[in-house]
Amino acid sequence: MAGIGNSGYWEDLRKQARQLENELDLKLVSFSKLCTSYSSCRDARRSDTSDTTPLLNNSTQDRMFDTMSVELEQLLAKLTAVNDKMAEYTNTPGSASLNAALMHTLQRHRDILQDYTHEFHKTKGNFLAIREREDLLGSVRKDIETYKSGSGVNNRRTELFLKEHEHLRNIAMATKENMTSQRGVLKSIQSKVNTLANRFPTINNLIQRINLRKRRDSLILGSVIGVCTIILLLYAFH
Repeated sequence: MAGIGNSGYWEDLRKQARQLENELDLKLVSFSKLCTSYSSCRDARRSDTSDTTPLLNNSTQDRMFDTMSVELEQLLAKLTAVNDKMAEYTNTPGSASLNAALMHTLQRHRDILQDYTHEFHKTKGNFLAIREREDLLGSVRKDIETYKSGSGVNNRRTELFLKEHEHLRNIAMATKENMTSQRGVLKSIQSKVNTLANRFPTINNLIQRINLRKRRDSLILGSVIGVCTIILLLYAFH
């Protein structure tokens, strides 16, 4: 590599490494603050019961996170490349007399790179965990609201059905009471007629005809009531 044997090249690499390390330090601080503010904002959104409060999915903070992640990964890659060049320089014949000092400096830059890489992945992992958890909670919350909304409709339908059922039940009870009353009146009349028939055998045939007609009328009345009841039930369950 051109210029690899002179100290100016080494100093240039160190300058690049320090510059990248400073940029990484500043961006990692901002990255950590973004994660903290994201979590705090999520907590505030959860405590807000307003239906008009939007969730933070695909929000500005999410876009900032994606952008900063890419920038930090690029800076870490550049710093790694500079460290590799520095390691390559320490193996050149011209730097043998200064090898111990160079290796010490290189190790310090490698430690800084390792710390920054660890901090970046830790912060990124925490951020992703928070976002995944909140997205899951948002999905569950949405399912609950949907269920509540559907339950409200079902409750109204059930209430209407119960009212209609009670109405039909009242009609049926009234009809039953009316038929029971009529049955009592008919039995009383029949008893009196039978008494008369026993006393006056000559009208026995007339009484039999009356009984036959009464049975026919009862059948007709029962059929009419049954048809009306069926029609009401069909209307109620339509």
